[in-house]
Amino acid sequence: MSDTDALKDADYRALADFRHTLRLFTTFSETAAAAAGLAPQQHQALLAIRAAPVDDITIGYVATRLVLKPHSASGLIDRLEASNLVVRYNSDGDKRRSLLRLTPEGETMLAGLSSVHRDEIARLRPMLTEMLDRFG
Repeated sequence: MSDTDALKDADYRALADFRHTLRLFTTFSETAAAAAGLAPQQHQALLAIRAAPVDDITIGYVATRLVLKPHSASGLIDRLEASNLVVRYNSDGDKRRSLLRLTPEGETMLAGLSSVHRDEIARLRPMLTEMLDRFG
């Protein structure tokens, strides 16, 4: 590492502040999910399903988006299905392929959570922008 690549005290402070702010958001998100009766991964799965292109919403897709092994994602989807938040259905193009979609209850729950998350991100945006600018 050359002298120009060496980290300075300000770099460590910027990294620490950034990680702290990310942790604050994660804690906010976990608390909001719990208040809605969801585990954080369940909330994240609902969001991944809602945001995905319709033909890609498989358990494998959820596993990739949540950085899980497929069997763990399958168990997560089983729990969401048991809570009437997600349903599985066969693809029109390939009846062997199982796709996922949110139920009306899942849509409603996710809409409420997403609204408060969007507001929190808007609140944090100036702080995050300033922190990112510190990295050059």
